[in-house]
Amino acid sequence: MRAVCRTCMHSCSLEVGQRGICGVRKNENGHIVSENYGRVTALALDPIEKKPLNMFYPGSMILSVGSFGCNLKCPFCQNHQISMARLEGSGDSLQRRMPDVVDMSPGELAQKALDCRKSGNIGVAYTYNEPLVGWEYVRDTAKLVRKSGMKNVLVTNGTASMEVLEEILPYMDAMNIDLKGFQEEYYRRLGGSLKAVQEFIVRAARECHVELTTLIVPGENDTVSEIKAEAEWIAREAGQQIPLHITRFFPHCQMQDKKPTDVQLVYRLANLAGKYLEHVFVGNC
Repeated sequence: MRAVCRTCMHSCSLEVGQRGICGVRKNENGHIVSENYGRVTALALDPIEKKPLNMFYPGSMILSVGSFGCNLKCPFCQNHQISMARLEGSGDSLQRRMPDVVDMSPGELAQKALDCRKSGNIGVAYTYNEPLVGWEYVRDTAKLVRKSGMKNVLVTNGTASMEVLEEILPYMDAMNIDLKGFQEEYYRRLGGSLKAVQEFIVRAARECHVELTTLIVPGENDTVSEIKAEAEWIAREAGQQIPLHITRFFPHCQMQDKKPTDVQLVYRLANLAGKYLEHVFVGNC
């Protein structure tokens, strides 16, 4: 029995046993399930600024957790070892090398966050891969984290459906959303949708603290006109107070042939964005 996954803009129509573009969501007997539920590949106590969130509890630490899978195909992905990992067949072997997978229930992760309070931890950040390809685990854990009086942070590419966003929004305190560029054609090459991300940003910004990140990739999204259009849109649709991180690219994954973004260009683009937004930060400089 074919089933349609409603998790993101791809709306993958899957035969029984087939996985979606993200490599994580699968049709099992007519029902879409997440195969990465509770399967942790990365766990670290990070500074909140590393998410990056510069205006949400600055100076604090947050327990950061990741799994595997992603619904985009960014050739510059810094975490491709886990985001692009895929399960194969009906077993648990992985097609790509990646850190060991550890099973951790929502309750166990919430308790781990509490245990880290003595080290300055304020909650849990769902990050590293694209967390919302396994949104059920994010929702279930976030409920327990919120109940314990701690904070939930989401680091996402912002391409999840509005249905998924509404499921998790009641439990989120802050988000960093990637706004990878401001051209629909660029997003198509990454396997995404600018319109979907715009809708996600506008809705999320109404309910929780939101910061945005744009990685400046040479020759891809580094023009003055594009950053101007992006900053104008953010100010108009999400608010001038939304923090924007303009980040420097370094060669990675399938983009080893490109040079790092010129530092002065990053600062020029950040200064331009600052004409429209109250809080603009540079990263990786």
